[in-house]
Amino acid sequence: MSLEDQRNTIERALGERMLNHVFFFLRQWAKELGFGPYSDRIHSLSQSYNGLFDYYLAADDPERDAVHDRLTSETYRLLDEMYAAIRIKRGLSPQMRGFNRESNDSVLNYFSHCINLQEEDLDWLREVVDDPNRAALGLIAIAGLSSNLQEHFQPEALLTLIDCTNSDSMVIAEQARVYSIMLLAQWDLRLDFFPEIQEAFMEQNGDSDDFYMALRALIMSINTNLREMVKNKELQEEDLPDEILDVINDAAKDENEDFETKLERLAQFLPKDGKDYIRTIIEILPDTWVMDAVLNEDEERIAAIEKLYLEIGSIDLMWDRLDDAEEWLIERLRTNKATIKDYLNYAHCCFIRGDRMMAYENYLEAKRRCNSNRTFFELFRPDRKMLVEKGIPLEQVYLMEDQLLK
Repeated sequence: MSLEDQRNTIERALGERMLNHVFFFLRQWAKELGFGPYSDRIHSLSQSYNGLFDYYLAADDPERDAVHDRLTSETYRLLDEMYAAIRIKRGLSPQMRGFNRESNDSVLNYFSHCINLQEEDLDWLREVVDDPNRAALGLIAIAGLSSNLQEHFQPEALLTLIDCTNSDSMVIAEQARVYSIMLLAQWDLRLDFFPEIQEAFMEQNGDSDDFYMALRALIMSINTNLREMVKNKELQEEDLPDEILDVINDAAKDENEDFETKLERLAQFLPKDGKDYIRTIIEILPDTWVMDAVLNEDEERIAAIEKLYLEIGSIDLMWDRLDDAEEWLIERLRTNKATIKDYLNYAHCCFIRGDRMMAYENYLEAKRRCNSNRTFFELFRPDRKMLVEKGIPLEQVYLMEDQLLK
């Protein structure tokens, strides 16, 4: 896996606050860098994170999410520092040591490529953008800085760019605002962990004519979440601009087309005779609508059951009747017939009814019986959606999954 692929994987994991996934890569980077302090910081963060999970298993605490966010924010900062160091070590980024403050080429090169900008550099930029005699240098530095920030997230540098939207020069202010909007949209997953950036942007741009365009850009960057909010009636369509609705509707059409294509591909694998599938399902859930489907020979409903069984496995129909499924699974686990899926599904039942400790123990048993972490997560991850639909917050699903990586 290339360095960029690793970085992208880490960014996704951090967006989901799955820190153990991140520590796996950072430990490799620390080994390559050979810097003891990095290993110490990773170890310290890991210890705090594991302590947070141990406490989560035993008790509810409203402060837990705040602590989790703080650890995630600290891990983001460590990631950026190590990413800069490893790029320099591999020769992918130059080691920059100051610039000629009167040379356009030197200013552009420095602000475009320096991945460890100093406070004195940012102070210089703040001064330049308010000096009408050096407006050209200010524009060049802002252009270089925005290019740099697309590759390397540097909170203090981004805050400085946002400060520049308040420049006395209209041209500089407009350029800084455009670049800020673009970068906030690019790094939107990080913003929850850097509230100071959101607050600075709101303070500088809240009353400007371009504020609507800024919000629109940010909304478009998270249109998947927005579609879900509209679908769940958390947002009303009439409250959204037509341009945003067009984006949502176009994406929804593409999504539906993809889904239909998947269904057609699945249909060719459906079994012609579903009796064996149905018999197994009835054994697990005798008093569901499945029995009526069989007794009344409802071919359409039987086909739907077969499809469901084929996609996710018969025991997963437990989502309809958790109490019945858990009772059946307990009996299953007392025999020597229990499978990996049985332990996984019993863990799901425990997780949903709030017994997190028992859930974790049975997830570990399911994982122990798998021949690799990858095999286990291929079984676990498809069930995320159902766990959330049964009332478990998504961030808690991610927290549980992340601890199972160890």
